[in-house]
Amino acid sequence: MRLIAENLAGERGGDLLFEGLDFTVPSGEALLVTGPNGAGKSTLLRIIAGLLAKAAGQVRLEQISGGFESLTAASHYLGHLNAMKPVLSVEENLRFWGSFNGQGKLSIADALERVGLGDIGYLPFGYLSTGQKRRASIARLLVSNRPVWLLDEPTAGLDKASERQFAALMQDHLRGGGIIVAATHLPLGLGNTRELALGAAA
Repeated sequence: MRLIAENLAGERGGDLLFEGLDFTVPSGEALLVTGPNGAGKSTLLRIIAGLLAKAAGQVRLEQISGGFESLTAASHYLGHLNAMKPVLSVEENLRFWGSFNGQGKLSIADALERVGLGDIGYLPFGYLSTGQKRRASIARLLVSNRPVWLLDEPTAGLDKASERQFAALMQDHLRGGGIIVAATHLPLGLGNTRELALGAAA
C-alpha cells in the first residue's frame, strides 16, 4: 500500500497555499508535515482526507488492502477539534464512531485502556480535562480499523507521559503496515519518518 501525491496544490479562500507537491508514503512509514502557521499543513491533511477539494494534481492510495474502496474510506482524520459530543459519555462517543467508521481490532474498553482512560468511559466527554479529551479522541483511532492516519497537531494538550503513550500507539500502527501523515511543530517520537516542509504563509 502506498499513499501517492502528484503535483498537488491547495488553496484557502482563493489564496494558493502550496503547489507542485510530490510525495510517496509506503506502508509502515510516516510523513511529518512541517512549516509555519498558515503554510497549508491543515489544508493538505484535509485534502488527503477528502474534506477539501484540491486546487490541482492528485492524491491516491495504491494497492489498498482491507477492502477499502478509496483513500477517503481508508483514512482516519484527527483534527484540531476532537469531534466528540460533550453531553454524550466517552463510551457513547466511541460507540458512534465505531459504528460510523467501522469496527476495529480493539473494543471500546480496550481502546480506553490503551490511552489511560479505562476508569472514566462513563463520564460525559464535556467533563474531561483538555488532555483527557485529546486522549479520548486518540482512542477513536483505535476503535475503527483504518490504515491511513491523518493527524493535525495530534499531541496538542498532552503531557509528556501521554505523548510517549501516543508514540507507542503510532509505532504499533506503523508496524502493522499502517501509514501516518502528521502536521506537527514537535517531534512525535517516531523512528521511520520523512519530512515535508511547506513554505512560508502567503
